[in-house]
Amino acid sequence: MTQSTQPHHTKPTASELEILRVLWTRGPSTVREVHEALSVGKSIGYTTVLKLLQIMTEKGTVRRDENQRAHVYEACEPAEKTKRALAGDVLQRVFEGSASQLMLHALAGRPTSREEIKELRRMLDEHERRMR
Repeated sequence: MTQSTQPHHTKPTASELEILRVLWTRGPSTVREVHEALSVGKSIGYTTVLKLLQIMTEKGTVRRDENQRAHVYEACEPAEKTKRALAGDVLQRVFEGSASQLMLHALAGRPTSREEIKELRRMLDEHERRMR
């Protein structure tokens, strides 16, 4: 894999996040494979996907393997690391660091199942145990 020359510090745009989701799910993929995955349910051009992947390569968000005939792209960072960074950014910028405010707004914004609430309680208990 060829390494990008720029450091990875730019937050991905909404379109870039969609591409990252495909790469995290599928693993290393060609432009055609990413385009096919994104085309399900919405209209997006092949050249648009190619251009976005080129921009993401320049930013250091994805790596391009040029050893094969069709270039293969893969995410530079694992999903969890990117999600954690984005969540931390929203927490600071929008909720002034208040996790409870973030959680209240997230839960108020849509219906939440009993199972989801149980899972949140379990995660909070686990987090609290680790903090001790």
